Amino acid sequence: MKKKILFFATLTLAIVAGCKTDFLEEMKSFDKYDDSILENELQTGWYIDRMYNYYFVNYRNPQQSIVGLYNDNRARMTEEIGGTVTNYTNPTTNLQLASQADGYYGNPVSASVQNNPYTRIRFANFLIQRIDQAGSGLSEAFRNTAKGQMYFLRALQYFDLVRVYGGVPLVTNVQQNSATDETVRQPRATSAECFDLMVSDLDSAALLLPMRWDAATTNYGRLTAAGALAMKSRVLLTAASPLFNKDWDNTGSQKWQKALDASLDAERKLTAAGYGLFGSNAKDWAEMTFRADNAFNPEALMVFLLSTNSASSAGYNNSWENSVRPVSYRGGGGIGATKEMLDLFPLADGSRPTVANYVDTFFFENREPRFYRTFAFSGSKWGIKGNDNKSTWFYRWKANAEANSGTFYANNQVNSPALVRKMSNPAADSINFAFSGTDIFEYRYAELLLNIAECYAATGDVNNAVAYIGKVRQRVGIPSANNYGVGSLGTKYSAIEACLYERRVELAYEGKRFWDIQRWMLYDNIQESGNSVQKLGLLPINGTKRTGYYWQSKTYGSDPLSPAIRNILIDPDAANFLTEIAKLKQVYRTYFTRAPLDQEWDRVNNAGVTILFRPNYYLSGLSASVLANNSWLQQTKGWLDYSGGMGSYDYQQ
Repeated sequence: MKKKILFFATLTLAIVAGCKTDFLEEMKSFDKYDDSILENELQTGWYIDRMYNYYFVNYRNPQQSIVGLYNDNRARMTEEIGGTVTNYTNPTTNLQLASQADGYYGNPVSASVQNNPYTRIRFANFLIQRIDQAGSGLSEAFRNTAKGQMYFLRALQYFDLVRVYGGVPLVTNVQQNSATDETVRQPRATSAECFDLMVSDLDSAALLLPMRWDAATTNYGRLTAAGALAMKSRVLLTAASPLFNKDWDNTGSQKWQKALDASLDAERKLTAAGYGLFGSNAKDWAEMTFRADNAFNPEALMVFLLSTNSASSAGYNNSWENSVRPVSYRGGGGIGATKEMLDLFPLADGSRPTVANYVDTFFFENREPRFYRTFAFSGSKWGIKGNDNKSTWFYRWKANAEANSGTFYANNQVNSPALVRKMSNPAADSINFAFSGTDIFEYRYAELLLNIAECYAATGDVNNAVAYIGKVRQRVGIPSANNYGVGSLGTKYSAIEACLYERRVELAYEGKRFWDIQRWMLYDNIQESGNSVQKLGLLPINGTKRTGYYWQSKTYGSDPLSPAIRNILIDPDAANFLTEIAKLKQVYRTYFTRAPLDQEWDRVNNAGVTILFRPNYYLSGLSASVLANNSWLQQTKGWLDYSGGMGSYDYQQ
């Protein structure tokens, strides 16, 4: 059994409960702790661990994002998951009022601690500001790593605030908790100023933290200099993208060059410290999050450690395993793969599916290695504890031609002939899927390589962009011919688009897709984006929908397949893999047809809809409660302020 708590903590809550109850009680109110907390390493360690808890306690699923919030709403605004029409993608709503804005910013001033963004920033500021004086008796090494973690955490919090709102007030010291003191009335900084602070904080973290922690059994997973360098790459890539950079189309843009320089610097230093791509084939790629549990993994730049313990006081569990497993596995029902995702992945030679080379009826045939590790379909080997060769099927039959619905094999009622299986552990215990301890890699080395590729593409260096995409594809075993299937790209636009495509495949279902759509403003082709959709040769996401279909029996009344026919085991690592794929293809031809869903996957009030993400949604306005208590703050353009006037804050500055 794992003995880990969520994301880096050195003490489990069960151990902590008996010895620091008073300390935890103190942190419930701003005025009940003081410098004495920082007088010894034990108490300061408790303080740091509590900060990790404040930041990451709700992070249980790789599709979740936003520090402290961690829901999957944004993942559901992409092609990756169908069936949920969020407020931001609902064509029947038009959000513009301050009362309709995102509430992430926080609540009005309160005497008690509420775990919101500026509370987390305040706690980070307190340690940074006071530890050298109040903790003067502590070793310099300990004080440095304590401050380094706080600088990193503060940068993470400001990054998510800016991704939600654009520029926000920058607070870098502990301020009086007051609704009337005018000296604490900070205006909204520009987005550029916010990015500058994040970079400064991450530079400080990189100087103060180790590239790899000693005593890995207790410290593995804590924030590192390696993570800070990689995070600086992500921050500057975001700052250089169209959402925040009106000059993105200029190959000489300093923002792109800064992002490239930071990303290459991270690559050099991480490589020297032993980081890199995990493994050398697709099997390694699929198993990276659970094969070397509790041990250093070169691909993991930011890793969230999770526990198999069913007691909530002893750790936090990964909810993903239960979410992806179908009913026939005793799981939560599974996540149906949209047709858009099934049709997205490259073919075996790395080329993209086209009308000429791909038949979507047989989506499982001739696909590149990552496809078979990202999705499970009928006959796929998808093991569990005690049954390495377990598989299941996804099809249905109807009672008669007039029936409005059908019966699903093994009660696997899904809107697709395939389920998402990525980041699932084949040794997971079906009795305890809800208590999975599989770690979440929030930032992988592969993402850093794709950051570099995108920066090269944006600065006009197409050859290097293709080369870095090739590094990611080589690891999973795509043949090297024709630049690993990427081909010869003629323009920076085609190279940028190729980078975004590769991110959709390599980072699928890891909570990254929405942020790529957002920073490139891909829902529509608008002037504020510099017409990025058109220039990249893409179609707007607005007007599309997530679709699915059933494998449905050609005959009626009963299950068309006998156990002998279902005796197919598709294992991409087996010598008979292609033979088993051919068998499945023949079973489909003989027994099944493709049937439309009984009702649209994306619907509002039971009516099918297409996505409509309005331009002012790319960044939220400030909420009515924030504006009411902070009257000096400007509202974002595209949103109405507290008095009903149009906002004037320009987030692209």
